Amino acid sequence: MTAPEIRSLSNAEVTQLPVDRLALLVLQDALRVNTWNWRNWALGFAQERPRDGLQDAQNAVAEAWGWLMAKTLISTKGNSYDFHDFYVTRAGREALERGLPYVRTAIRLDVELVQQLEHKVRPQFLLGDFELAAFAAMREVEIAVREQGGLGTDLVGVPLMHSAFREGGPLHDPEVHAAESKAQMNLFAGAMGLFKNPASHRRVDYQDPGEASEVILLADLLLRILRRQSDDAKAR
Repeated sequence: MTAPEIRSLSNAEVTQLPVDRLALLVLQDALRVNTWNWRNWALGFAQERPRDGLQDAQNAVAEAWGWLMAKTLISTKGNSYDFHDFYVTRAGREALERGLPYVRTAIRLDVELVQQLEHKVRPQFLLGDFELAAFAAMREVEIAVREQGGLGTDLVGVPLMHSAFREGGPLHDPEVHAAESKAQMNLFAGAMGLFKNPASHRRVDYQDPGEASEVILLADLLLRILRRQSDDAKAR
C-alpha cells in the first residue's frame, strides 16, 4: 500500500505517527517540492495547515528532521554556511528506495559486529544482498569453528559442529556442565542446519531484511562465544 503524503494528513495524524515513519514522509515531501533548505520547507508546511494542533505537528516534524540527521539520511552541505541547507545522503536515497522496513533493519544492525562480519557481511547487507549476507555470516561461523578446532575441510555444517563440540571434541570444555556443553553444541549445530544453506532451508525468507539481520546478529553472538572460549582456554 502506498504511503500517504504528509500534506494530506491532519495535524493530529502527523503528531501520532512514529518518528521514523514521519521522517521518511518529510524527506519525500522535501524532495517532491524540490527544496534544499529545511527552514523553507518547514515554513511552507506550516502555512498550508489549520491552526488547531499546528504547534504539535510542527514539533513532530522537527523531531522527524532531527531523526533524519541522527541517522545520517540527510546532512548539511559542506559548501554552505547556512545550517538549514541540506542534501540527501546515499543512505537516505537507499532508505527512500527500499522503504521503512529496510531503514529499521539497518538501524537494528547498527551495532559493533565482530571483525569478520564488520568487513565482509555488513557491506553486503547494506547493498541489499540480504540472502548472501546471511549466508556469509554463518559461513564465517563455520570457518571459525573449523580453524579454532583444528578440523579438516571434509566436515561442514552440522557434522562439523557435532565433531567440534561433542564430548572429547576439540572445542568441548570438560569444565562446563554436561547439559550446558550439549546445549552449546546444539546451538551451533541448529544455527548451521537452519541458516547456513538458504537453498535447502526456507524457514527464513532471506529476502526479508529484518530476518536476515537477525541471522547476522546470531552469527555475531556465536563468534563472540567462540572468542570468549578461546580466551578462557588461553588464560588457564
